[in-house]
Amino acid sequence: MSMTTAAALPELRDPAWRGRVFWFLFALVLLGPALVATEFKVWALFSPDNLRVSAHFLGDFFPPKIEPEFLAMVAREAWRTVAIATAGMALALVLAIPLAVASTAVLSVSALSGRMRLLPFVVRQAIRWLLIVLRSVPELIWALVFVRVVGLGATAGVLAIALTYSGMLGKVYGEILESGEAHATTSLLRNGAGRLQAFCYGLLPQNAAELTSYSVYRWECAIRSSAVLGFVGAGGLGQQMDTSMKMFNGSEVSTMLIVFVLLVWLADWASGRLRRVLA
Repeated sequence: MSMTTAAALPELRDPAWRGRVFWFLFALVLLGPALVATEFKVWALFSPDNLRVSAHFLGDFFPPKIEPEFLAMVAREAWRTVAIATAGMALALVLAIPLAVASTAVLSVSALSGRMRLLPFVVRQAIRWLLIVLRSVPELIWALVFVRVVGLGATAGVLAIALTYSGMLGKVYGEILESGEAHATTSLLRNGAGRLQAFCYGLLPQNAAELTSYSVYRWECAIRSSAVLGFVGAGGLGQQMDTSMKMFNGSEVSTMLIVFVLLVWLADWASGRLRRVLA
């Protein structure tokens, strides 16, 4: 090979390989202590005793139970699961939207002239800390609390989803509103418009698609969460599944798992159609 041909060839060695190898090894160094701390032993799954228990457990799932009376009950509880998620999301939006608007610095009139005044700054920080508290407590913990307060049933699940998701939605809504173009909003405020008018005609139109997309995604997550909350007595399909598992009735559990997979698929399909309509 001539010198001219060699010079014309592209670089055969990745110039960034040292950095890639360093960060890969650094990630392994961090992952190692984490695996030790969690006592992660994947090989234990393949021991003869565990394989025998797993095979017996999975064997109980077949065939799924398809009796008409049982399927009617599963359909009723699946609908209740969707209702819990939808009602919880509705309440979460009632809390999240005003909190997100109140915490958005772009809508501060005092900040138009430069630095925001102390009182509006303190109020906004207090609202953001409230959102942190709401989303820091998992919905499962809220459900355990409300089961003790209002008893077993769907009400505890609705309230648990409402509180946790209000913190999540409020935080992300605020970030979306503040990351958008603020020129139209500040122009409205400088020309005498109120905060609500500036929000409706300045911030909301340019961020509506992103806000809607995230809201629909959270509704999907709420459906999955509502099934998990049923295991602590918050109603829905999860509560029935927990009862069947305690009775070691694998065929019933198998049927409910299939229905739940179909339920999540339908939610994903409906949310995709909604995103395309609103795009």
